[in-house]
Amino acid sequence: MVTRMSRLFPTRPQPRQNRLGVAASLLVSTILIVTMGAFNLLPFDENVAHAGHGETHVATGVCDVHRLRELKENDPNIEIEIPKEFDKKFPTASACKSHDGAWDVEAPGPMQPIPFSHKHHAGEFKIDCQYCHSGTSESRTAGMPSVELCMGCHGQFPKEYDQLEGIQILKKHWEEKTPIEWVQIHRLPEYVKFRHNRHVSAGVECQKCHGPVEEIDKLSLIPDTKWWKYGLPTEKLEMGWCIQCHRENNQQASQDCLTCHY
Repeated sequence: MVTRMSRLFPTRPQPRQNRLGVAASLLVSTILIVTMGAFNLLPFDENVAHAGHGETHVATGVCDVHRLRELKENDPNIEIEIPKEFDKKFPTASACKSHDGAWDVEAPGPMQPIPFSHKHHAGEFKIDCQYCHSGTSESRTAGMPSVELCMGCHGQFPKEYDQLEGIQILKKHWEEKTPIEWVQIHRLPEYVKFRHNRHVSAGVECQKCHGPVEEIDKLSLIPDTKWWKYGLPTEKLEMGWCIQCHRENNQQASQDCLTCHY
């Protein structure tokens, strides 16, 4: 009887059970690691990936210094080394983040020739839209900033900002006297006549059509769906989307076909 009971309820796990238990533990651990990596929950930074476990992360630039210090705040056990030549105030941490964010290949929107961040300029520094897009209140089109206008500010910044690739590209355009070929994002069909000045004079904010640009590093066509009273959806810059806005402002906005079409 004792032998039979011991077979039914063994006091020690059998070798096969040990192997199954180890395999199950490894499987669970792998799933957890993959899941955490997918949701960016692992304490990992691609800019300092060269350092192994227990090694010291060494900064290779001023922006690296900002990243490492932020990493150190999140994980005090990480060892970092800041070379004296990189321990500087400029470029600032926000400038480095915005620069990287504006050239994030995974973020929506086209890649621009220069990593210009609306969040950094319009959000952090509160630069008015019409300072860069001049003539918007008087012209049908929104003007694009010239290289001279950009250099009016960036030409006065400390030379440490030249570490940013975007500033290097800007200054190269300035030296070569060539324009910056920005990629257009908000584009209407040629048979549509849209006047910026009429909308600006009517008090329509830029964000109405362009979205909260002051919160975005890399600009894109931000989705916005309006619903007609019959439950029909219409997307941003589609005819129905514009008409719905005109209906909401019927006292000022005309709904006549010739108002928007040639």
